[in-house]
Amino acid sequence: MSRDNQARLTLLERELELGAVEGALTDLCGTRPGERSGTTHTGGVIAFAGPGGVGKTAVLAEMRRRAAARGCTVLSARGGEHEQGAAFHVVRQLFQPVLAATGEEEHRRILGGWYDIVAPAVGLVVSEGGGAPDPQGVRDGLDWLVTRYAVEHAPVVMILDDVHWADPESLDWLTRFAPRAVDLPLLLAVGYRPEDLSADAAGVRGLTERQGSRPHVLVPLTPSGVGRVVRDVLGEEADDSFCRECWAMTGGNPFEVVELTAKIRDRELKPQSENLPALRELVSSAKDSGLNDRLTRLGTAAVRLAWAVAVLGIEATPALSASVAGLSETEATDVVGRLVDARILAPRGGPGKQPLEYLHPLIATAIYQAIPGALRVAMHGQAATVVLGAGLGPTAAGRHLVEMHPEGDPWVVRHLRAAAREYLRAGAPDAGRRCLARALREPPALEERAAVLYELGCSAQLTEPAVTINHLRAALDEPALDTELREAITYRLAQAYGHSGRMEEAAEIVAAEAGRATSARTRLRMQAEQFMWNMFRADEKESPARSRRLARLAEHLTGRGMAERYLLGLRAWDAMTRGEPATTALYYAEEALGDGLSWTDDDWGFEVPILVALIFLHCDQPGRAEDLFNKGIAECERKGWRGSHLAFGITLLGYARYRRGALNEAEELAREGMRIADLVGSSTPAHWTAVGTLIETLICRGRVREAQEFAAGHGGEILPQAVLCPDVPAVRGELLLAANMHREARHQLTEVGRRMDGRGMRNPAWCPWQLHLSQSLALSEPRQAAEVADDAVRRARQFGTHSAVGRALHTAAAVAHGSERIKLLAEAVGHLERSPSAYDLAVALVDHGAALRRIGLPQEAGDRLYRGLEGAVQCGAEALATRARDELSAAGLRPMQLRVDHTSPLTSQEQAVAERAAQGWTDERICAETGLSDRDVARLLSGVYRKVGTDRTGLSKLLGPAATARPPVQSPDH
Repeated sequence: MSRDNQARLTLLERELELGAVEGALTDLCGTRPGERSGTTHTGGVIAFAGPGGVGKTAVLAEMRRRAAARGCTVLSARGGEHEQGAAFHVVRQLFQPVLAATGEEEHRRILGGWYDIVAPAVGLVVSEGGGAPDPQGVRDGLDWLVTRYAVEHAPVVMILDDVHWADPESLDWLTRFAPRAVDLPLLLAVGYRPEDLSADAAGVRGLTERQGSRPHVLVPLTPSGVGRVVRDVLGEEADDSFCRECWAMTGGNPFEVVELTAKIRDRELKPQSENLPALRELVSSAKDSGLNDRLTRLGTAAVRLAWAVAVLGIEATPALSASVAGLSETEATDVVGRLVDARILAPRGGPGKQPLEYLHPLIATAIYQAIPGALRVAMHGQAATVVLGAGLGPTAAGRHLVEMHPEGDPWVVRHLRAAAREYLRAGAPDAGRRCLARALREPPALEERAAVLYELGCSAQLTEPAVTINHLRAALDEPALDTELREAITYRLAQAYGHSGRMEEAAEIVAAEAGRATSARTRLRMQAEQFMWNMFRADEKESPARSRRLARLAEHLTGRGMAERYLLGLRAWDAMTRGEPATTALYYAEEALGDGLSWTDDDWGFEVPILVALIFLHCDQPGRAEDLFNKGIAECERKGWRGSHLAFGITLLGYARYRRGALNEAEELAREGMRIADLVGSSTPAHWTAVGTLIETLICRGRVREAQEFAAGHGGEILPQAVLCPDVPAVRGELLLAANMHREARHQLTEVGRRMDGRGMRNPAWCPWQLHLSQSLALSEPRQAAEVADDAVRRARQFGTHSAVGRALHTAAAVAHGSERIKLLAEAVGHLERSPSAYDLAVALVDHGAALRRIGLPQEAGDRLYRGLEGAVQCGAEALATRARDELSAAGLRPMQLRVDHTSPLTSQEQAVAERAAQGWTDERICAETGLSDRDVARLLSGVYRKVGTDRTGLSKLLGPAATARPPVQSPDH
């Protein structure tokens, strides 16, 4: 039977499916076949489902032919039953033909900044020095690659057959990316067997449903259809009863019908009713034992080669197959021809190095299962050797090594560890973990066992922290453990405990190692880790004593090594949270920062770099903090770390924008940070940081009801036993106060205060629980409210930043009366004008203006209210802006509609006074030099602080070289 005739038969009774194909291609290309059009329409997803042999592959092959005829770029791949453990197997099939035709320069052009992240996943070789990206980073990079490719080569048709056998890494990317196809000139076509979908592949079912359609389910042929196949192959003399018996024997499955008719023709059995008994004897030859009998009749060489192809799978080139089968290439060529003639292997249309393929996956499954168990294991061992010898690398050999029986072979352990490293470098930690788990069962030599356990623990850290802890604990218990490995295991184990919310155990494990260490360097590093994890404990009992020990230790540190710099960073954090003078915290933060702290150093965590940035943020230098957060975010993105590190960076950047009063940006960043954090897992510290930041931002914007609904959606989640920024219980108290639930707020904030004071965290700039508690007490217990506010002012003055003092004075004014209230508000405004806190200044100005209006000073009130309105609009605080306009109307003034440029640079006058202030000039000297008044200089500098994001002390750092030279003197007329 000709190939064209066979293709026509495989598409019999598939008019509905082919109509769907034609419609999808027309939607993609915007034309009918043969028409010309310069427009390309958006794509989507089309899926074909059904049992094995029902014709999905034939429909997809026809789709490929029609797409090519329309001028589409076609990419194709298929899952393999025995390649599911090979990470990114399907992804590599899609892109390796494209990449193989070009060199590294073009690869770098195609992949752009994603090269180092995505290249290993698509099978390109990269330098060994690169880090391991996390799975989300690789998925994002693949999204970018496919999006760019679809735009540059539009229209694109991507065909994925046997998706039920796709490897988990490719499948995870596919199910997440598929919804985006509708917005691209890309048609994604998939075929799968619903009954063979694993739990990991269940998302395939929803691919088309997300677009409001369903998979096209292929059904068996009707008796009439089977009769047509039978008569096309065997002749028109085939009678109805014979054709109907063929239908009954095969269930209408097209593959089985074609196989059966071919066998009937080979046996020269006449298709008449009197031959029905003979027909029934032939039925089993379509699959299973009949197939194996047919294979056996072709000879021993054919059996060995067929088995070799089944074992090798995607690597089954003629040369490698011959090697595994023990045949010469000449013998293999002859055997391949016989297997093709016997309809076991598919006809070969490509070059000789292309892999051999079975005519149908059902045949591959049957032959693989027919290989005797012990022989199959041995053949996988031979395949691993052959694949490595051909230079295909340890990951290609790895899937064969995991099928071998454990025999304590160091060679197997070595190559499984190498395969795991490559999988980790490709962003496939689960695949790496499978290789290492198998290496552990080999087992490795006693002196190597701890290293394998360590690597196994690290490979599971992102996905299964509990498993990580078990493996690393076991590694620590190994007798053959050198000092360097022990230190690395202890560090990773503490991280696993800490990131699981088990801070106490993290601190205990490093404390034990510090006591055991004989090296001063190791002991200092473990002390740094112990201090850090204790600081993060929400239930730390000995916080004051720990602070004293840390302060004494920091006095003798010079910052010469990373451990010392981390200890100095922790000292800075402790000083800030305890409310020591901000100058002390900033001194230690600068010493720790040095020439920079990496967020992605494999030997040091990202916790201290984040703490250092937060110190600048709370010490009225949010611009410095934002710079550090942006550098950390860029570093994570370069390495493909798109999980909790990136979530923290983006969320805390949003928190910095919130502290500066850029509420629109703060909300966007907090939501993006939460999206990324929730991809990693709910109830993580990164998740709760985003929750707290978003609630505070919504409150400032006046959207209290929305904040309540958002908070309610997370009310049932368990808070980790860790110090969070912002403190979520305190944020909940602030929300209760904003909702006028004063009694509930008082109870919540009192508990927060008890916890904070018990740990010595007395800085209202770090956790402003006193400010909100005072307001919750104002109506019911005004004297206590004033006492709480006065204590907050004392603490803020001790810390010494203008924003902290200004906010505390503002709170004291809120619970004061008469002239004292006016005085405190004026003082609060004065401090906040010298801070970068735009929102806090706008609130204080509006409150001050309202108070002045009420005592009959409309002119002074108008000045404050107009400035407060401008600040509220600048910040995106809609409710505050509305209140300012109402107050202006009540004062008989016209409330202006303001348009504010959110990205306005410094004006020439602002630049001039800022550069002088950065050099340490006093306001009086600036006034004398420029001819400006005291009030003009103060107002110009106030705008500088908010735009640049720092108080006066941080100007020299942010303005850079421009501030080191004497600025030119300009008269005020210029």
